[in-house]
Amino acid sequence: MIHRMIAIMAFSFINMGIVAQAKAGDVHDNQTTALLAIIHGSKLVDLTHSFSSSTPVWSGFGQAIITPAKDPKTGQPYTIEKDGFRANYFSMVGQYGTHVDPPAHFDAHGATIDAIPLNQMILPLVVFDITGLLQKDPNHALSVNDILDWEKQHGRVPSGSFAALRTDMSKDWDANPARFKRSPFPAWSLAAVRFLIEQRGATAIGHESLDTDTTTQMDSETWLLKHGHYQIEAMAHLDQVPATGAVLIAMWPKVKDGDGFPARVVAVVPADVAQGH
Repeated sequence: MIHRMIAIMAFSFINMGIVAQAKAGDVHDNQTTALLAIIHGSKLVDLTHSFSSSTPVWSGFGQAIITPAKDPKTGQPYTIEKDGFRANYFSMVGQYGTHVDPPAHFDAHGATIDAIPLNQMILPLVVFDITGLLQKDPNHALSVNDILDWEKQHGRVPSGSFAALRTDMSKDWDANPARFKRSPFPAWSLAAVRFLIEQRGATAIGHESLDTDTTTQMDSETWLLKHGHYQIEAMAHLDQVPATGAVLIAMWPKVKDGDGFPARVVAVVPADVAQGH
């Protein structure tokens, strides 16, 4: 079901221009109808945090500054009452809120956010839930053995997947920002990241924390980005998606030569999968 869903979505996106001109009953209309039926019948889970000027962020970057846009001639903010519209200026690092780290974040020759192919932004989603391990080991790093144990229950990690790590850290994002920014914290081991990429063919990874590693050396993040893969950090609501069977859609502004940017990430959970979760 999951691969059929992705195939229909990809087919429809590629033929979007043709569909607009197709006659009633045309095969493209049928594909579009099938795609919409799947999406409208699915559970949509927002895996994205809202962000503000007080959002948790790495101390080396600092908080965002969000101010009203002003008329350059008068210096006064635009308002709906006076001007019929309003707008904001945003001054912040690209790695803010739920965000994408492209290879270029760590690799001078790596792909920037505008160069990541669209077909790498719509992927099968697998979720590794390590919350049950955190009572004994609050800073547990997902291991290769953890992945193998997961596969005994859920089957082999599909090639081309987006692999997400559930730790429930995201629940502290608004409720307890100081705890959210704690260090150390549960994350990935380098061995697990390499295994997923090299042995299982994963396309990208994501996690709830602001960093990939349980150590300060950033070995996992460095290896991942320098090997041409992107990641999504500060994900939310991974407790609301199943271990397998959903599709992840990750989108971000197409900033030329961008080294990172806030992202909007959604899980599409087909109805039959959602019922079993």
